[in-house]
Amino acid sequence: MIVEQRTYTLKPGATPEYMRLYEAEGFAVQEPILGRLIGWYTTDFGSLNQIIHIWGYDSYAERERRQAALGADRRWKNFLSRSLPLVLRQESKTLIPAP
Repeated sequence: MIVEQRTYTLKPGATPEYMRLYEAEGFAVQEPILGRLIGWYTTDFGSLNQIIHIWGYDSYAERERRQAALGADRRWKNFLSRSLPLVLRQESKTLIPAP
């Protein structure tokens, strides 16, 4: 299994609005398409104003297929049009199991 960690750094003060929007609209579209949410977190100290999503995939091919399906979904595009103005920066890491 591979794990993708997506970190979104939000504008100061935007975390509650992003969380509300994601809970109300984004998750309902994303979860059935991406399939394996491992966790959804906010930061408490350290780097602030961050939301972290962690998703699991069986392979890179599965990840690519699922991400393409999500990107093609009009409901997801609608969510992005409202959520991206709250985002300053995005980072994605792929984590592979250690031996």
